[in-house]
Amino acid sequence: MPRSRFSSVLDARRALRVAFALVVLVAVGVLAVSYVTAPPTFPERVDSGQPVAEPANGTTVVATQGLGRKGWHQSVVGDSPGELVAVASDGSVAYYDDQYQSYWDVDPVEGTESTVMYAAAEFVPADECHASTSCYRNRILETNVSTGETEEVYSYLVRNEPSIRWHDVDRYDEDSLVVADIAEDRAFVVNTTSGIVEWQWDAQSDFSTESGGEFPTDWTHINDVEVLDDGRLMLSLRNQDRVVFVDPEQGVQKDWTLGEEDNYDILYEQHNPDYIPESEGGPAIVVADSHNNRVVEYQRVDGEWEQSWQYGDAVLQWPRDGDRLPNGHTLITDSNGDRIIEVDESGNVVWKLDVNLPYEAERLGTGDESTGGPSAVSADLQSHEAEQNSGGGLSLRSIAYAIVPGEIILGLGFVLPSWMGFTEALVLFGLLGVVGLWAVLELYWLPWSVGVSNPLRIRRKD
Repeated sequence: MPRSRFSSVLDARRALRVAFALVVLVAVGVLAVSYVTAPPTFPERVDSGQPVAEPANGTTVVATQGLGRKGWHQSVVGDSPGELVAVASDGSVAYYDDQYQSYWDVDPVEGTESTVMYAAAEFVPADECHASTSCYRNRILETNVSTGETEEVYSYLVRNEPSIRWHDVDRYDEDSLVVADIAEDRAFVVNTTSGIVEWQWDAQSDFSTESGGEFPTDWTHINDVEVLDDGRLMLSLRNQDRVVFVDPEQGVQKDWTLGEEDNYDILYEQHNPDYIPESEGGPAIVVADSHNNRVVEYQRVDGEWEQSWQYGDAVLQWPRDGDRLPNGHTLITDSNGDRIIEVDESGNVVWKLDVNLPYEAERLGTGDESTGGPSAVSADLQSHEAEQNSGGGLSLRSIAYAIVPGEIILGLGFVLPSWMGFTEALVLFGLLGVVGLWAVLELYWLPWSVGVSNPLRIRRKD
């Protein structure tokens, strides 16, 4: 190679290296500043003894999902692995517990002011559960969030596999619970005194295994059950994109089903549907339409379900609960938005609690879930869509959400630390891309080449 050309090549490479180094330094600096200036994590705010939210109209109890065994996620990114927290009306923390890996459904106990029943998952090592692999214990507990007194109602040991932790359990009668059994694709009623299963509905009795998710590992992902006053059960089959009504004697009432598989305009992998009865302006269903990033309501009209209301905003991402309160407000659990919000009749946020990966929230004194709340039609609620926050124009966030598959965004919401927002995530992946490109170029620029021959030859490039 001529000396002048060799010199120009070296100059070009040097310029590229300087550019790469500057980009890396700037990106690392941005991430470092974001980390150092990030607000305290929720456990740190609890430990401070200061209020964690503005005053609200009652105590709010929140269950958070958490990630990994106790201590794992906290040691890596500073977030708690799972929490049950009660925030008093003045914004102070009335109760806090993080002894289990994850907390799921939480409901007020009828006839009490401060006691809740909830589902929690406890990791059990193989030697303790006397199995070849580790296990989980699904625990149903009742806790008085004023006194801290806790009593176990029921527990059940399961193998450690994906989608085996119960997400929802409701009181069926004085002696029995009804369980949304995510692991076995069924709902069952169990007597908590005898441990005997008194009734069950198996999804295979009404659905083909060709529907939904992969069978048998995560076929239906039944994540919610609600006992209605008329004796029917309302179930959420997440992977079938349906809410179904089950008559204990006859099975699924198909003409009452809300949603169609893979018709994502109606529902897309929903969570926690709440039934609003006729006495409150129903029949209606308020449901967290999770992958559509909204909470939506459907009204029963002439034997069909018609959309009557929805809420979305520029931050709302993968909501998993929406409770209609008696005053017409809606309490929303924004899981990947890391917050609980209360929105009024016009869709304005009137209260907020920042907390990592929440699953469900209850406002004590308002009834179980949406029991005491009016339908959107009867209360003349105004819908609110994400575009109303952004002025309807395109943003970098909206473009990214349109291009990147929802499953990837959802997964990133699980693994990225809470201090890392949308901008930080873009910087991180830009940094990884630049470093990767730099590494490839450096390999290409190496003065040596490898030839596949017998014997192997390594020679210097010309």
